[in-house]
This record gives sequence, C-alpha cells and structure tokens, in this order.
Amino acid sequence: MHYPDGRIARLGDEVSVAGMSGRVVCSIDTGEYSDDYPEQAWAYLQRGVMIVWDRQGLTHYDAPEAGMILVRRHREV
Repeated sequence: MHYPDGRIARLGDEVSVAGMSGRVVCSIDTGEYSDDYPEQAWAYLQRGVMIVWDRQGLTHYDAPEAGMILVRRHREV
C-alpha cells in the first residue's frame, strides 16, 4: 500500500488519520511482519497493511484512507 503522498507503507511506520495515531504492524505488500503479527497469520490477505490504532484497534488496509499521513518512519528498509 502507498500513502496518499506516494510513499510505500513499511513495517513500524507511525501514521495518523482523522486525529488517530497508529503503527504499521505488518506490510503484506513488502513481506514485512512483526513478531506479534506473523506472516502465517496475515499473508492470506494477499495485499495491504495491518495498522494498530490507538483508539480503534487492528485494521487491515489495501488502500489508504484519505488524509492518512506518515508521521515517522520507524526504520529504513
């Protein structure tokens, strides 16, 4: 998945949308999975990312919401 600004979503990214903060916990598109969200559990989705939101919990996205922004890249891959 790409953010609206064109950058690809990566594992560990801190993101924001509509006043909520979240973190990318796996990127199926790039094959990056955290220990808590392993490939065996989420690869069946085939594309997109899983984001854990501070107020909403775990959500799968195969396309970004309008206004979703990358706040901070946790690590360069």
